Amino acid sequence: MNSNENVTGAERVLLVLSALAGHGKAIAVKDLLAVTGLAQSTLYRQIALLKRWGFVAENAGHYAPGPISLQLALGFDMNSLLVEASRNAMHELARASGESVGLVVAVKAQVMCIEMVDSEHALRCSFEKGRAVPLKAGASAKSLLAFMSARDRAEALERVFATDPAGCAALEAELETIRTQGYAVSDSEVDSGVWGVSAPIFRRHGRGAGSTASITLMAPSTRATGRETQFIDGTLRAARTISTHMQTG
Repeated sequence: MNSNENVTGAERVLLVLSALAGHGKAIAVKDLLAVTGLAQSTLYRQIALLKRWGFVAENAGHYAPGPISLQLALGFDMNSLLVEASRNAMHELARASGESVGLVVAVKAQVMCIEMVDSEHALRCSFEKGRAVPLKAGASAKSLLAFMSARDRAEALERVFATDPAGCAALEAELETIRTQGYAVSDSEVDSGVWGVSAPIFRRHGRGAGSTASITLMAPSTRATGRETQFIDGTLRAARTISTHMQTG
């Protein structure tokens, strides 16, 4: 376990909140200790503070985001400019393709889904809203990495590939190809049997501005076969529509 005792008091609180948000369910103290790297006494101080303010709730020794965190989440849903700018294009892409469409962003060394439009098929692929996976494999991660600023990309790769320089070099070569073609495609890299294509959303004009968000279409590999070009073209159109909306809205 890496110690985070050298971070500031405010950062310790954020470490705990981040750990709770990323776990997806109530978490025990021993697991919080492992995730945050804080000393037990320090962790308990942060939890006590967060409980007083309503950001953390406790049940039988397990901790989860509290009611104030829910208010923040509701506020994000109602006021996020990116989500609002993306919603129409996402629904149109989902309708035209018949598949699921997600809006993803890079948060530290993770891919996080912030909006999802599910396919109407009984067998469908879904990247649950709020779910986070390492910024390493899959179309979403590679699109985000390829088009973010060089500085952010270097920091993210250092986090994810700290002990795997060969893997980092291989991915960097793949990212160069992705930047050239303008999108990323993957098959069964994160979830077995899932095909995906992801394209960047630019909040400012020009690729030089860097991107911190992407739109991803995902489908069962069996349904994607023979429709790859249709799915890629549709995802690229949706990403351009959202980018234009962000830049002129």
